[in-house]
Formats: sequence, structure tokens, C-alpha cells
Amino acid sequence: MRPRRCLLFMPGDDLKKIQKGIRLGVDAIVMDLEDGVALKRKAEARATIATALRDLPFGRSERVVRINPIGSGLEQADLDAVLPQRPDSILLPKVEHAGHIQWLAETIADPSVRVLALIETARGVVNLREIAAASDRLDALIFGAEDLAGDIGATRTQAGWEVFYARSAVVTHAAACGLQAIDTLVIDFNDEAALIEDARLGAQLGFSGKLAIHPRQVDVIQAIFTPSDEQIAQAQRLILVHEEQQAQGSGAFAFEGKMIDRPAIRAAQQVITKAQAAGKIPRNP
Repeated sequence: MRPRRCLLFMPGDDLKKIQKGIRLGVDAIVMDLEDGVALKRKAEARATIATALRDLPFGRSERVVRINPIGSGLEQADLDAVLPQRPDSILLPKVEHAGHIQWLAETIADPSVRVLALIETARGVVNLREIAAASDRLDALIFGAEDLAGDIGATRTQAGWEVFYARSAVVTHAAACGLQAIDTLVIDFNDEAALIEDARLGAQLGFSGKLAIHPRQVDVIQAIFTPSDEQIAQAQRLILVHEEQQAQGSGAFAFEGKMIDRPAIRAAQQVITKAQAAGKIPRNP
């Protein structure tokens, strides 16, 4: 699975902004056909994204297209315009049940194109179990706090307790089904302190990446969702000791002053996986 530490949204009708995003070295560029584009400019945005997919060198950045939601009357035209240029992934907003994911997976003929599901409504949250297991084309669940707050009538706060249940539910269901969990965005792109605090909390909760709406957010997010050298070294030591203990037939064991069991081993393995995805250590042959 590709690294998705940061997914940067760019308006689909602005080729220059898409080009700017590519130069940042971000894990994923999300070319937007939904909220970032006015209704009268949807057709122009489709053509611009098709041009970007065909002509621009994205390097290692994943090429993601956010289409309009199912039921909008725009989603099929979006797919017809961009799929011939073979994007890496399609991001589907306002996913509310498994049928949404299944329809998209069946509509995309190319098996290499992955699906990312944006969970941002109350119905989407209560149906997470079926959504997460809907298709083997699904790579990630993405949490959208802003739309969800509006849907449930909550007032957004910096602390985020009004959406904490849904935030936790997204990361839990993603983990249960072997998917990535991508955390919500921070609206105020000038508030770096708030971004750092929120991204660190997301990483602590188990998210593997975070949405961004401005280029200045990218470096902060990608740094926070990349394991440190110290974390990687400790995880490598723990896994090595675990393998030695397994060879001796031992169960729980002491490591650097702590008792270690299966959850600790899984956490260490996740650190290694994230480090490999970020290119900090080589993947296993």
C-alpha cells in the first residue's frame, strides 16, 4: 500500500496550483472536483485534471481525484473525464454505505485504480463496519470532521471533542479491515501550532496520515506521520528480540525495562511499515 502521510487538496480547475503541489514532494495530490470547484466550472475542472494526469510529471506523488458524491448527478461525468488518463486513486466523498463503494469499484474498469472513502456524514459513521469491508479495491478511510459537524449539528472547536467518537470510529474500523486511516484537515492554515497539536493527536490515535488544504501544511504533516530514527531503531531492536524469544519458545518477555506482549509487537511492526512506506528504511525483500 502506498504511503499517504499527507493528502494535499488542489482545486481541479487550476493547473498552476496542481503544478505547485507536485513540486512539494507530497505523498498525494488530490485534484478536487467537489467543494473546491464552482458548479459552473466543473466541466473546465474535468478537462484540466485530465490534462494534468496526461501531461504533468507527478514523480512519487500519488495522483488522486476527488469526484462529486454519488447522487449529485455529476459523478459519472467526472469519472468519464478522468478515468481514461488512469489516475492512481479515486476519492469518493460522502460515503454512507457499502453500496457507494461497490458502485465505484464496479464502475472503474482498471483494476490498478484504488478507492479512498471519505466519511463525513452521520450515516457514514454508523455504517462504517460495512463500508470498511465493501471492496478489496478500498485502500483507506478518510475522516471529514467539518461536514460531519454540520450534519450532526455540532459546533466545531479546536479541541474537537464534538467529533471525537467519529474520529475514533474511523481509525478503529480501518484497522479492523487492514485499511489506512487518514485524519481530517485543519482549516486555519496559518495556525501552525494548532496543526502540530492536531496532527500529533491523530498520529497517537492511530491515523497513518492527514489531509491538507495549503502547501505550507505539508512538511509539518509529513514529518509528524513519519517515525523518528529513535522510534525505528527501538522497533527494530524489539522485533529482533521477539524473534529470538520465539525461537526459544518464550511468550511475554522483558525489553528495556518493560514487559512485552503481542500488542507491543504489532505496534513495533507498524512503526517499521510506516518507516518503509516513507522510504526511511528498505522494504523486506
